[in-house]
Amino acid sequence: MDKGKKMKESETVLNDGDDYNCWWWLVQKGTAVTFVTIALFGFLIRVAVSTYPYSGAGNPPKFGDYEAQRHWMEITINLPIREWYRNSSSNDLSYWGLDYPPLTAYQSFVHGLFLRFFHPDSVSLFASRGHESYLGKLLMRWTVLSSDALIFFPSVLYFVTVYYNKPGRIRKSDVAWHIALLLLNPCLILIDHGHFQFNCISLGFTIGAVAAILSEKDLVACVFYCLSLNHKQMSAYFAPAFFSHLMGKCLRRKHPLLQVLKLGLYVLGTFAAVWWPYLYSTNSILEVLSRLAPFERGLFEDYVANFWCATSVLIKWKRLLTTDSLKLVSFTATIITCLPSMVQQIKSPSNRGFLYALLNSSFSFYLFSFQVHEKSILLPLLPASLLAMEDPSTFKWFVQFAMLSMFPLLCRDDLAAPYFALLALFTLIFNAPGQHIVKENNFLYHYLGTRTMNFILCFSAILHIVYLTMHPPEKYPFLFEAIIMNLCFSQFVLITLGSNIKQWMLNKPVKLEIEKKHN
Repeated sequence: MDKGKKMKESETVLNDGDDYNCWWWLVQKGTAVTFVTIALFGFLIRVAVSTYPYSGAGNPPKFGDYEAQRHWMEITINLPIREWYRNSSSNDLSYWGLDYPPLTAYQSFVHGLFLRFFHPDSVSLFASRGHESYLGKLLMRWTVLSSDALIFFPSVLYFVTVYYNKPGRIRKSDVAWHIALLLLNPCLILIDHGHFQFNCISLGFTIGAVAAILSEKDLVACVFYCLSLNHKQMSAYFAPAFFSHLMGKCLRRKHPLLQVLKLGLYVLGTFAAVWWPYLYSTNSILEVLSRLAPFERGLFEDYVANFWCATSVLIKWKRLLTTDSLKLVSFTATIITCLPSMVQQIKSPSNRGFLYALLNSSFSFYLFSFQVHEKSILLPLLPASLLAMEDPSTFKWFVQFAMLSMFPLLCRDDLAAPYFALLALFTLIFNAPGQHIVKENNFLYHYLGTRTMNFILCFSAILHIVYLTMHPPEKYPFLFEAIIMNLCFSQFVLITLGSNIKQWMLNKPVKLEIEKKHN
């Protein structure tokens, strides 16, 4: 009787925790209704951001990423599939030639059919270069919105359903909070629906793969991850984590070699299905592959907050080493920094460790690999958002500096207004009353201290104001970008160190808790 009474009282307390916070009106109907409500709000936010300018708007002769995506649509619906990656009089590869894997080309083909049905002039080869009609822009925006709704949103629902399907009582408000952080990620919204890209597709497939891993469906995970990799080659940032985690699990099963073979067959089968139109000859495959590795662009472009760009202030890497040497050095540095995370997962694979491995491997690629863009910060930001409930303070810090690292790019696209609006919305959601914001054992708080962190935040706020209101010295026209880039780089390094330490110390809290119980 006493035991039953205690259980009833504890449930009442937990229910009170849900009923008396800002989410009570949303969570009382269940996870499905909660998700749909937040998803509708997230969709409307995306529509609002879509009303702002995009990359290269009104900026001939090459415009920007918007024109690249539109051009790929007209190429794929007007030329035979075998000529999509081949330079010709009808397909000038120097003008936004396809440089993503075949799944992006198929996506462009489907969206091209959609545009041609409603507005043929917007995808008329040769005649539509730089096309910017109102209807054309409206249709282009809807291609991204539909991709988000059909792939990214369901993947988030899949992840949340799996992630919170574990023993113990889960606060419904915490689930709602996590869904809101995933669907209202300001960086992803600004890049896809402001700047104009389709990261929601590749990242959506990655989330689906992660959810499949967490639900012990490794073969399904292989298919989803291969689809992500075949949509954008930057999804290779996650490859070390997937490889090491699955390898670690296979080695602990009864027939490890058979398990590896099964995974390999699914990977090869998925790649074969996606690449089928190009498997008729080696030359055709090489034509596509040559477009996926743009080494001729150099080690980095613009100002990106990674090691090569940050240190280039003192060391002129592009002058010091040849392109071949830089490829080797960057590859070696990337692999070396990935190794600790990989070793930990091979030795002791776990779901939580896998999420940290995704964060650590993607950060290794972002910080040290060849030809990284500002937008590539979306890749390490994805696993950080999946870990938001585990390590909320680090996630908040990461988002703030991920946003800052892209601020110059977004300002060039005239997206400053939605930038600040989404940053404010994120801050409101993150600090919503009733959430368990854990600060104990936080790496950043422990090593930086509250005063230092507040100083860094004030400095970053000042940088925003300076960038918008002042002109740099004529002698140093990119001074402000360089300062922003170095500040963000320093914070990304700290987050990477902290997440690697956390991955290796995953069992420590459990041991301490057991020791306390014995005492």
